[in-house]
Amino acid sequence: MCILKCCSLRVLFLLVLCRSVQISEAEGKGQILPPTIQKIIKGYNKYLRPFFDNGPVSVGMSLDIASIDTISEINMDYTATIFLRQRWTDERLCFDGNKSLSLDGRLVEMLWVPDTFIVDSKKSFLHDITVENRLIRIYPNGTVLYAIRITTTVACSMDLTKYPMDKQTCTLQLESWGYNINDVMFYWTRGNDSVRGLDTLRLAQYTVEDHFTSVSEAVYETGRYPKLVFHFELKRNILYFILETYVPSILLVVLSWVSFWISQSSVPARICIGVTTVLTMTTLMMGARTSLPNANCFIKAIDVYLGICFSFIFGALLEYAVAHFCTLHRPSSKELPKDEDEEAEEERNGVLAAVANSCSASDNVNKIDSNKSSKTSIDGKKERSKHSGCSSPMSVMKRLFCIFDCFHVKNPYHIDNYARFSFPLSFIIINVFYWVYYLYF
Repeated sequence: MCILKCCSLRVLFLLVLCRSVQISEAEGKGQILPPTIQKIIKGYNKYLRPFFDNGPVSVGMSLDIASIDTISEINMDYTATIFLRQRWTDERLCFDGNKSLSLDGRLVEMLWVPDTFIVDSKKSFLHDITVENRLIRIYPNGTVLYAIRITTTVACSMDLTKYPMDKQTCTLQLESWGYNINDVMFYWTRGNDSVRGLDTLRLAQYTVEDHFTSVSEAVYETGRYPKLVFHFELKRNILYFILETYVPSILLVVLSWVSFWISQSSVPARICIGVTTVLTMTTLMMGARTSLPNANCFIKAIDVYLGICFSFIFGALLEYAVAHFCTLHRPSSKELPKDEDEEAEEERNGVLAAVANSCSASDNVNKIDSNKSSKTSIDGKKERSKHSGCSSPMSVMKRLFCIFDCFHVKNPYHIDNYARFSFPLSFIIINVFYWVYYLYF
C-alpha cells in the first residue's frame, strides 16, 4: 500500500509540474512579443496574401552580388553568393508610429512572404551560421522588407566558339512559384541600379563588362507568372592562355624550323627535332582541353590555332622526308651539272618540235588537197581553223612543260632554302588572319 501511495504521489507531482511549465511557456511567448507586435499578429493569417480581394500585390526586388565563386565551362554554370531583398506592402501590418520595427528573422514564419525562386538554379542553400541569415523589417505604413543571403549554382548556356577570346552572357532569373500575374507583380526597385556589387567584383578569369535588368513574364501550362531577369556579360581574360598555350605552341613551331639549318646528312638530329616537336605539340593540345567539356560540338578558336601549329610542325617533318628522298637519287654532288639541264631542255624542245612538224605536215596535206579540188573560200576558212587547231595543242603542251618544270627539283639541297623562307612567311600571314578574325569579327 505504501508503494502504491508513493507512485500515485509521484504521478500527481509530474502532472502538476507539466501544467506549470505549459503556463510559463504561454506567458513567456506573451512576454517575447511587444504589445505592438501582439496587436499586429492578432488575427493575422499568413496563408492569405495581402490585398487578397483587391488585385495583385506588388513586390519590389534588389540584389547585392557578394561574390561569384566559380564559372565552369564543363558544367556550364556559375556559383554566386547574393543578398536578395524583397519589398511589399501588407495593409494588415500597419501600426501607429514613425519608426520601423526590426524583428528577429525567425519571426518570418509568422508572416506571409512571396514564393520567389531562382529559375535555372541547380542547387542553392540559405546561410545559417550563426543563425539563419534573414532580415525582416516592418514600417508603419505596412511595408515589409525581407532580405536573405543565398549561395546558388545557376546554369549558364555558353557559346565556346571563340574560346578563349569569348564573351559569355549569363542571367539570374527570379519567378513566383505559385502566384500568377493576377496575384503578384514583380518589379526592380531601382531599375538597372537594383543590382550592386559587380563594379567592385574581381574574378580570376573574367571581367564583368556590362549588366542590365529586365522585366518579363513566364508562360507555362498553368498560367502566366511574373519574372525578373538580371543579365551580365563576362569577358574572358586571354593573358593566361597566351602564356600557357599560345606562346609555347609558337615556340614549338619555331623550334621545328631549326631543322632547316641542319645538314640533310644529319638524319638522327633532324628526325629527333621533328618527332620531339610533334609529340610535344600533341601533349599541349591534350592539356588545353582538360578544362573543357569532353563531348562538345564547338570548334573553338584555341583548337583552330593548335591545329595550325601542329600542321606546320608536321609539315616541317615531311619537308625533311621529301628532301632526303630527293637527295638519295643524287647523292654525289650538291650542284647538278649544266649538261643535264641542257639535255632536259633539248628533250622538251624535241617534243615540241615533233608536235610542230606534225602540225605543219598536216597543213601541207590540207593545202595539196585544196589545190586539187579547187575549193571555195569556205574551204580556206576550214584550213585556217585546222591550222589553229594544231597550234592550240602546241601552246597547251608548252604550258604543261612549264608547270612540270616548276615542280621539278633540280637541286634537293635547295628545298631547305625554300622552306626557310616559305614556312615563316606563311605562318605569319595565317597568324594575322587568325587574330584579326577572332578579335574583331
